Amino acid sequence: MKGYITDIETMGLVDGPGTRLVIFLSGCPLRCIYCHNPETWKISDFTQTISPHDVLNMYNKFKVYYGENGGVTFSGGEPLVQSKFVLECAKLLKKHNISTALDTSGAVSGDFSKLLDFIDLVILDVKAVDENEYKKICGNSIENYNKFLSLCQKNNKKLWLRQVIVPSLNDDENHITKLANYIKNIKNVEKVELLPYHSMARDKYKKLGIEYKLNNTMDMDKQKCIELEKKLINLINTKTS
Repeated sequence: MKGYITDIETMGLVDGPGTRLVIFLSGCPLRCIYCHNPETWKISDFTQTISPHDVLNMYNKFKVYYGENGGVTFSGGEPLVQSKFVLECAKLLKKHNISTALDTSGAVSGDFSKLLDFIDLVILDVKAVDENEYKKICGNSIENYNKFLSLCQKNNKKLWLRQVIVPSLNDDENHITKLANYIKNIKNVEKVELLPYHSMARDKYKKLGIEYKLNNTMDMDKQKCIELEKKLINLINTKTS
């Protein structure tokens, strides 16, 4: 079995616990207005292919750097588009006691129970918490995301939750309060992160002939994003009376 990928990072430091091998898979059903990797949307004839054993061999090549806390993370694009390939990789990796993580938006239809059996951590991209906002950001319904999150809850998967913060879109305190109340109802959350929007992909869109919908939006102030994250975490940890 072959997987279609756009990139590989051998020393990923923000894609799960420890230092990790990160496989960026091609294909994504969403068209998020702040996406910084539009080249991953489609699987083209020029996309590189890789096998599960290639993934294992690459991990073993750099194994000394990953240590006990590291592992392999499947990212994208949207890795659930190639869930069968990810499943075969995860099965093989678990045979060798290698930690696995799935960095996903959950925005693909299907039953991924078998895949989750071989995944140690789900890094879930929370685009929005309601249908209207989700459609505005992603151009798609929130239904598949909700189903995937429910499946993660049913299977007691450890979760890291992430959300991109965009000026004038979701960077106000009302949004942070709403997000905190939403996260309070999710179990097994180990970590919550807010990621500041940046416009570095603008030139990519131009080269690909794709409209950049946030052309007039400034980069998110990093310090403000840090403060919003602190507020979010405090609100999540505050018990309601």
